[in-house]
Amino acid sequence: MGKAADMLERRRPEPPGAQEGAPRTPETPRQIVDARLTRSVAFSIHVCAVVLGAGALYVAQDLILPLALALVVTLTLSPIVRLLARRGIPAWLTSPLLVAALAGALALIAYTLSYPLSDWVARAPQIGYEIERELRDLRSSFAAVEQASERVDAITGGDAEPGVEEVVVREGGFLATASSGVLRGAAIVAIAALLTAFLLASGDRIYERIVHVMPTFHDKRTAVEIGRAIERSISTYLLTIALINTGLGIVVGLLLWAVGMPTPALFGAMATLLNFLPYIGAILGVAITAVVAVVTFDGLGATLAPPLVYLACTTLEGNVVTPLILGRRLELNAIAILIGVAAMGWLWGAVGVFLAVPLLVAFKTVCDHLPSWHVLGAFLGGSLTRTAEDAQARSDALGGKD
Repeated sequence: MGKAADMLERRRPEPPGAQEGAPRTPETPRQIVDARLTRSVAFSIHVCAVVLGAGALYVAQDLILPLALALVVTLTLSPIVRLLARRGIPAWLTSPLLVAALAGALALIAYTLSYPLSDWVARAPQIGYEIERELRDLRSSFAAVEQASERVDAITGGDAEPGVEEVVVREGGFLATASSGVLRGAAIVAIAALLTAFLLASGDRIYERIVHVMPTFHDKRTAVEIGRAIERSISTYLLTIALINTGLGIVVGLLLWAVGMPTPALFGAMATLLNFLPYIGAILGVAITAVVAVVTFDGLGATLAPPLVYLACTTLEGNVVTPLILGRRLELNAIAILIGVAAMGWLWGAVGVFLAVPLLVAFKTVCDHLPSWHVLGAFLGGSLTRTAEDAQARSDALGGKD
């Protein structure tokens, strides 16, 4: 039967132009226009999908944000739960304990730093006055501009019709806005903690459901491999970065205490938190330290010492410590990080800024495991050759399919 099929296949006439070396039929102008129109329509559909997806993330952030935060924390703590499960401790017991321990540690840190933070908030008007006094000499250079602006204000103010009262709408104060933001953040954290406990307790049942819905064995294997790789990448990144940032905060706090900076523990905690934001966190930390040093110290050397110490610590951490520990496996492009942080900050605020890099790590992991996406993975990772070789190796290991 096989020989007969082969004979029929050999006897089957090939279509014109299919023979080797036969000239290709030139495309007609109508075919060229149709091809360009198809590409344009496809590009427009992709742009509309991105815009609608961003709009959905913004509108439904109160629903999606706790879920995204819970997924990131679950992926970070899953290896610990799985390790303890192999030691005989069930997941339903370790999951709530881990979540409770994490929440308790964050609450203890917040309570410890609440007094120095409230002290700085109370001193905010005085700090503003000190900054204005320090910059008073610079303002003299803009005296002419200010006088011109005052004249313009006087002219525009004199045009108001007599008998017409000016209505001023006053917005809520800073404390009211901050309190509403704190309540919303507390609700998001509480929902995310509850979801994290349930997701950790479920164990590998999520992977079992993924395997069940995938149609082919290759798809099942690829999905499980991508899921495990995302889990390893995010867990390795966040746990390692948390340890590095904690060490950075301790070093910054000790060095700022050595140069006479007030409340060095608060600045150490600030360095730990801000360093979760690559590039941007270090710049903000140096700027805040410099402002406080300007209003605290008098001499030039004493004023420059705290921001220089902070800058030296973050530079050493970013260029030596983190690359040495993490290596190049989780390398991300600086442009991609900045775009991701800006986009997620616009969509989800401070929590989105924190989630931007872990989500980029997860997306880059997916791109690295799909050869057809290796160009995008190369852009995110900054190395086209290495990403293409890794993607091709994974494709060969999985049977040469995407």
